[in-house]
Amino acid sequence: MPDSGQFAAESLLIPSRATIAVLGPGGVGGLLAALLSRAGHRVICLAREETVCPLRQDGIRVRSRQFGDFTGAVEANTVLREPVDLCLVTVKNTALGAALDRIPPQWLTDGVLLPLLNGVEHTDALRAGYGDERVVPAVVRVESARTAPGVIRHGSPFVEIDLVGRQEQLAPLAELLTGAGVATRVLPDERQVLWAKLAFLAPFALLTTRHRLPIGGIRSERRDELTALVEETVAVSRACGGQTAVSEVLQRYDAFPADSKSSMQRDAEAGHALELDAIGGAVLRAAERHGIRVPLTTRLVTELAAGIALPRHGRDSPA
Repeated sequence: MPDSGQFAAESLLIPSRATIAVLGPGGVGGLLAALLSRAGHRVICLAREETVCPLRQDGIRVRSRQFGDFTGAVEANTVLREPVDLCLVTVKNTALGAALDRIPPQWLTDGVLLPLLNGVEHTDALRAGYGDERVVPAVVRVESARTAPGVIRHGSPFVEIDLVGRQEQLAPLAELLTGAGVATRVLPDERQVLWAKLAFLAPFALLTTRHRLPIGGIRSERRDELTALVEETVAVSRACGGQTAVSEVLQRYDAFPADSKSSMQRDAEAGHALELDAIGGAVLRAAERHGIRVPLTTRLVTELAAGIALPRHGRDSPA
């Protein structure tokens, strides 16, 4: 993670009606693709063939607490074959390496890559493949799930994105996202932004998956454990440059709908690979570097790595 923590290009030009690729139209990517299409942008979803066909035929159908029910018309392909102004990377960390083959770097010569992944360690790999001048570090906060190819259930009453860079530089991108209904901020410090997200996400993911409960059950039945885990992740976050307070994280959990599930929990339910290393593993590695004891995080990661999670059932593909 570079010291500057900022998008490296001198200027960012995005047309008012942009051509946007979305790598991974699942819970997050599918929702954003549909919102951007509804706002008048041309959207090309990049996915496996079994997903491409229904997207071409039916578009992306969204059921949302915030936006209501609507369908976004999108194009779809297995690989990017033309230049785009913007490419959202919304795949799972577990699939990132193979998925990037769908985005040949020559089609991003004048565009930017916006990674909206869990964890804090993916930006260096993306910069190595596409260049500092193409990658805009960012995080997304939303609870959204793909229930079938091209079918999205958006459960949270918000969609929020934080971009890292200079306000004057990233204003066009922030305006594009805000115009599609996504509450977007531009913040200057990459470590602060990424670690603020992970300090919130790690307890949510680890506890909901381990105990087979949505956030409402965790905050009511296991409040002490939740608080203790947040104290650990916030301590690691602050050592890494984050500035999140324990009270802020707990307040955000309390604002979530009680039936909200983490993406890791939905992955466990569906029998998919867990982003355990990108989320819990990243906390453990940072804790070791800074000499911080995190016994509860360690135990939960160990138990989940040993397979103590939800049995397989259902087809949810998480946000």
